[in-house]
Amino acid sequence: MRVIEFREALREALNEEMRRDPNVFLMGEEVAEYNGAYKVSKGMLAEFGPKRVIDTPIAELGFAGIGVGAAMNGLRPVVEFMTFNFSLVAIDQIINSAAKILSMSGGQYSAPIVFRGPTASAGMLSSQHSQAFENWYANCPGLKVIVPSNGYDAKGLLKSAIRDNDPVIFMESEQMYGDKMEVPEEEYIIPIGVADIKKQGNDVTIVSFGKIMKVALAAAAELEKEGISAEVIDLRTVRPIDYAAIIESVKKTNRLVIVEEAWPLASISGEIAFHVQKNAFDYLDAPIRRITTADVPLPYAPTLIEASLPNPTKVIQAVKDVMYRS
Repeated sequence: MRVIEFREALREALNEEMRRDPNVFLMGEEVAEYNGAYKVSKGMLAEFGPKRVIDTPIAELGFAGIGVGAAMNGLRPVVEFMTFNFSLVAIDQIINSAAKILSMSGGQYSAPIVFRGPTASAGMLSSQHSQAFENWYANCPGLKVIVPSNGYDAKGLLKSAIRDNDPVIFMESEQMYGDKMEVPEEEYIIPIGVADIKKQGNDVTIVSFGKIMKVALAAAAELEKEGISAEVIDLRTVRPIDYAAIIESVKKTNRLVIVEEAWPLASISGEIAFHVQKNAFDYLDAPIRRITTADVPLPYAPTLIEASLPNPTKVIQAVKDVMYRS
């Protein structure tokens, strides 16, 4: 099977869906003439033309609103944010228009739109360009929120997102665009809301999503060397969350560690912990542990970034804590 980059997997999904459905189009800052800030849309302007690959001004609120209006009128826009940090400028259109229009119109209008782009930290970008907003958007009814961890999942999930009749938030990572993996040439889709067990295990369940799956899997590999068998679950989507997959795993392992790149208050990990204690309390042999980003704006200095973000060492320690091996 051929090996391609994460960005190429996204590009293939966009190309395939735009060839399949003439109502699909891409818009955002630098997506056309510049081939995309991260080269996801490379070559798309030449194939689809300026009416379907549209460069926008630096005005997220404006072009997000245009996208929502286009979706309400039968088109299927894909709106790219250069970073989801900038989506805060457009959050009124995302929350108060796209997410609510189906309900407010009594089912007369829908907004089949995808908002996609990179999220969370990406090196020394400091406080205003390093934030993870998955839990913010997952809090809003009417939205679906996808956070893939690899190119295979990203392609299948983006195709599903474009075909979905609800507004979808599709969150990537700048630090993953160059990642390579095997991706089939034949068409496939991955259903929204279904988690994936990336590694089978018996002693502890580790749950994560997005680029932090690298941290979870690295920790699991180190734990394996010490005789600790960790089951690693990739949520893939955080609205809806596949609670059933997590609970079934906890019933087997009796221990749970959740890892995410977000501030701790009102986080995805907190929501998962609530559901597990509610529905699988009797199976737990230890308190649930969470590893999150430190409750501070992300610093600029590399040493402070390392101290703030989840890393394998923190996950390994949390696993040993729930196994009473500290």
